[in-house]
Parts: sequence; C-alpha cells; structure tokens
Amino acid sequence: MKKQGYNPFLPSWEYIPDGEPYVFNDRVYIYGSHDRFNGHVFCLNDYVCWSAPVSNPGDWRYEGIIYKKTNDPLNPDGRMCLYAPDVTVGPDGKYYLYYVLDKVSIVSVAVCNTPSGEFRFLGYVHYSDGTRLGEREGDQPQFDPGVLTEGNRTYLYTGFCMPGDTSRSGPMVTVLGPDMLTIIEDPVFIAPSEPFSKGSSFEGHEFFEAPSIRKKGDVYYFIYSSIALHELCYATSRSPVKDFVYQGVIISNNDLHIDTYKPAEKPMYYGGNNHGSIIEINKSWYIFYHRHTNGTSFSRQACMERIDISNNHKINQVEMTSCGPNNGPLPGKGEYPAFIACNLFCNNETLYTSPNAYMDNHYPKITQDGKDGDREPGYIANMMDSATAGFKYFSCSDIRRVGIKVRGYCRGYFEVKTVWDGEVHGKIEVDFTNVWTEYFSDISIPDGINSLYFIYRGQGVASFLSFTLE
Repeated sequence: MKKQGYNPFLPSWEYIPDGEPYVFNDRVYIYGSHDRFNGHVFCLNDYVCWSAPVSNPGDWRYEGIIYKKTNDPLNPDGRMCLYAPDVTVGPDGKYYLYYVLDKVSIVSVAVCNTPSGEFRFLGYVHYSDGTRLGEREGDQPQFDPGVLTEGNRTYLYTGFCMPGDTSRSGPMVTVLGPDMLTIIEDPVFIAPSEPFSKGSSFEGHEFFEAPSIRKKGDVYYFIYSSIALHELCYATSRSPVKDFVYQGVIISNNDLHIDTYKPAEKPMYYGGNNHGSIIEINKSWYIFYHRHTNGTSFSRQACMERIDISNNHKINQVEMTSCGPNNGPLPGKGEYPAFIACNLFCNNETLYTSPNAYMDNHYPKITQDGKDGDREPGYIANMMDSATAGFKYFSCSDIRRVGIKVRGYCRGYFEVKTVWDGEVHGKIEVDFTNVWTEYFSDISIPDGINSLYFIYRGQGVASFLSFTLE
C-alpha cells in the first residue's frame, strides 16, 4: 500500500528547515540546515539528508549525517553553526555542497561522489588571486548560498539584507568556473534591498534572505524570503545574472494574503522566517518551505505543497495544507496525528512566533516530549479556550463518528467544524487526565472534500495528540 504523505513530511521529531529539494536518480533529496528540538538558536545540529522515491514523496528515508560542522577548518571546536546550504552537480558529475558558517561571511564548499554520502571539505569560494569571496575590499557579506550549474559555469546566489540597512545593496550572483571554487565573474546585484527599492517591481516584497535558483525551460526562477519573513516570493528572468522582475508570493507560513477561506490578512498559523525552493517531482511542481514549532523560531520543520506554473511562468500563491506531499486529499477514515495541523491559532492573534509570548502559554504550539533526537510523537500543547487546530484536506464519505486523544488539566469540549468560523457539526467532551485518553462522539461530517477544525472550549489547558474518523 502506498504510504500516505502529509506535512510535515519528515517524522515529527525531525527539524529540517531551509529545504533545497533536488531529484537525483529517481529519488528526491532534501538538503537543509538542521535545527534542534528545544534549541536556543538556529541550526545547532549537523547536516543530514532524507530522500524519497519520485513516485511517492510521502515515503522518506533517512540517509544519515552528510556533513559535520567540525569538518570545516574554521570550526574545529564546533562553536559555529552550519547555516542554510545548497547542492549542485558539477561538470565532473560530483555533488558540491555550499554553505556559510554563522559567524563568518565567506562561502565554504564540500564535495561527494554521491548525493547522500558523507561530504568532505573542499575549500572556500575565492577570486583568482586567492582572496576569499566576502573578504576583498568592497565585498558585501555572504549568506545563504543558492547554486545552479550550467555547463562549466556555476551561478552562486547569496545575500542577507535587513530593512533600512543601506550597507547591503541586495542579493548578488557570482559566477564560478569548473573547479567550483574560483570566481570567473565578480558579484553583481540582481534585485534591490529595501532602502533602494522605491519604484522597482520588488517594492513591498524586498529581498531579506534565502536566495534559491531554479530553471524551467528558458526561464530562471529566483525564490527568496522577503522582508515580511513569512513569505517565499519569486522573480523571473531569461538571464541568470540580470533583468529579474518580481512576480509574486508562492507561499506564506501563516497563510497571509490568502482570501479564499478567510480574510486575506488573518494569520492562520504562527509564522516566522521562511526558506525553500521549487522542484518538479514526477511531472508535478512543488514548493518546499518550513513552519515553526515548539513556540519558537529555533525548531522548524519541512513542508511541501503542490503548485502550478502557468504557460506565462506565473505561480499563484498556495495554501498551507496537511496533505501537500499526498498530491490530493487524505482519506477521510482512520487516525491522524495532530502535529499535521496546518492552521493553529486562538482568539489572541499574532503573525509571528515569539519566545516571550509563548512563555506564558497563551498560544497553542506543536511540540513533543523528550529531548532532541528522541522519537517521541508530536502533539499540540497549550490548547486553551478558543484554541483552534485545522487540518486540510480530507476526502470524506459516510463519517458518522469522530474521536480525539487528549491529556491535561482540562474540562470542557472540542467543537468539530469543517469551516473555521462555520457550523459546529458536533462536540467531544474531555476531562482531566494525565495520560493520553481517547474520547468519541457521534458526529456526522458532510461528504466531499473537507477541512477539519477542532476548537477547544472550557477550563484549563489540553494537549491534543490525534483524531480518528469513523
């Protein structure tokens, strides 16, 4: 039986943000940085890799550690973190890993003969005289490398531009020669940063970080995170080094701008920085992105959604869903984990994750028990009165009974809806319990493709592990 795919598409205990997806030899590989559960900063762990067959991007396999942060000669004691990487295949057929350590502004490179074997350090991107990119007078700091190789030329996209910072001009592209290290064309800027964007197509959605590059046909797609943080935008050009024009938002990790099922500016999840890219898998295109969990910005998880690219190279913004890797709705029968919630909010709205806001448990959050690396199932904590967990989408037929697994000091009920602000189809009563306890109620769900929303009403705070449709 084909394994069902849902978001996040990796196990609930794995935290891979900044995902760069690629298809090599009929498997899709995901490369990203590696957050730590309950981490205190971004990207504390070593790089790992996961892969899945192109025929089923819901069936992911752990490939192991592919690069350790101590492998870089500048980081023998591991004091620096491995920030977002990217991978490309060189003209020699080898796989090249580009990355930046968190306390330096130069680009490091590692190499491997296979896409998932352990990479070995190769060197630093440098000019022909040996000066490292980022250290020559006039160079701007390097950050978040994105790479694309065509023939003997590799295009390296980098940049980080805070709003108001006039010292940063925008994202840049540097052209490397066939050795994958030596610069053959100096950096040029392909889009303006926020202080210099007035009158440009990028105004209002200026580049912040996370440059990524893809090509479809003869069009280059530059994907990036804007100064709004939560959105992945894109620009297009027929040249890899100039003439990029802003086109729109592909996805927001709090569903801002989407007005099909709620007001456009209502956040439906607790957002934050975003990073990802697009890829074609088995004749369908997807956007890979990350969501924030555990009530902070430091435990992010990889998600993916199906997108459509029109004949005129346009991509409409897509919703966050629970079923993105499934290429369609999930079956409306059986038990599903609560950590696949794509909507999560309460009456106290906020756009972004905030450690201070979460300390007082005023917001629901997806989390897990145990420590980093423990294979503990994810669940939703801090389900106080009005907390809403939404799941999309399910193919529903003849559902007459709904159950939930809950624990916590809570006494009240969960409403079950198919529209977040719509009709209540039924209620499931819950009570105080220190162990996961299953509660059922006779509830009829309309036939068809539906969302499911579970809203807690009552005293105390519940934790929500799973729901069952019968």
